[in-house]
Parts: sequence; structure tokens; C-alpha cells
Amino acid sequence: MDSKQSKNESSEIAGRIYDVSDYKREDAVSSGLATTHEQVSDTYAEGEIKAVIDDVNGKDIEIKKEGTEEERK
Repeated sequence: MDSKQSKNESSEIAGRIYDVSDYKREDAVSSGLATTHEQVSDTYAEGEIKAVIDDVNGKDIEIKKEGTEEERK
């Protein structure tokens, strides 16, 4: 593979953004984008009241905050 073709492929990969269909694709870039999207989504949700993380089995896992008022009583 020549360097020009390699640069075009790299630019194409670098320009990719997350798409919902990335969860169903099996290539490394799609898998990485789907995983990163899930991590960002989970991190964002942690700051919310009654935050949950989506489990891969479709079940929501509640995020318990440390030092809640119930624990202090």
C-alpha cells in the first residue's frame, strides 16, 4: 500500500463520528466509537438525580451516591 492511499484511509477513519449503527457493526472503529459513546453517556448521567447506567442486557443499574442523607441518619 502506498503512503497516499494510507493517508486517505487514515483521514477517512479520523473523520468518523458516532452513529447508532456502530453498536451493531463489528469493525474496530465502530466498536471503539460505540464504547466511547457509552462511557461518555454514563459519565454524564452520574451527575443526575436517580442516574442509571444501561447494562448490556437491557437492565438499568442505579448509580448510588456515597454519603447520601439516608446513610448519614
